[in-house]
Parts: sequence; C-alpha cells; structure tokens
Amino acid sequence: HVQLVESGGGSVEAGGSLSLSCAASGSIGCMGWFRLAPGKEREGVASIDIGDGDTYVTDSVKGRFSLSHENANNTVYLQLNSLKPEDTAMYSCAAAFRYREDWYNEGAYGVWGQGTQVTVS
Repeated sequence: HVQLVESGGGSVEAGGSLSLSCAASGSIGCMGWFRLAPGKEREGVASIDIGDGDTYVTDSVKGRFSLSHENANNTVYLQLNSLKPEDTAMYSCAAAFRYREDWYNEGAYGVWGQGTQVTVS
C-alpha cells in the first residue's frame, strides 16, 4: 500500500516562489498535483509520467510551475515560481500506477497525500 508524504508550502508575496515535495513509499507510475481553492472545484495542476519523465501542466501555470522526479528518494518536486494571489489553495499530490492522458482528472489517481497550504498575498 503506497503512501504519500507531502512537504513544503507556506505563505509568500506575489512574485515569490515555493517548492512542494511529495515522497512515495513505494513504486508509482505517475504523480499528479491538484489544488483546491475556497469556492472553487479541485483543479489538476500538473502531472509527471515517472517512466519517461514527461511532464504536463495546466495552462494557467504554464511557464511558472515545473515538475521533477528524484529516483533516489522516489520524490516528486513541484516548483512554483512567479506566484500570484490566485494560486492560493490547498495543494495535494496524488499517485497512480500508470500514466493516463486524463491526468487532470481526480479519478485517474488512487492514492492521495495529506495536502499542504499555499498562500500568496
């Protein structure tokens, strides 16, 4: 049973940067990041195919957010740059055993992290 442990997050001013990480306790094929802001639906932000390293991001964060995977500790990093107030949300990582083209769909993932708050003022 794979478990995910998130770290990072916090509060920054607009234009600042934060780094989130999500460590998986076992083998996974894909990891996605989602965010949930007050009054909005959960949004798929980014995903990485662990097998080939391909990454995908939603249009609203393209050019500002990036993903990377470190094999040694089976951790995925989500780098958040040029943050905007509208990026404020609870960010959660999620894992699947294989990549799916509908990576932005919550249903594509079976394991979820505990979530970490990002606040941009």
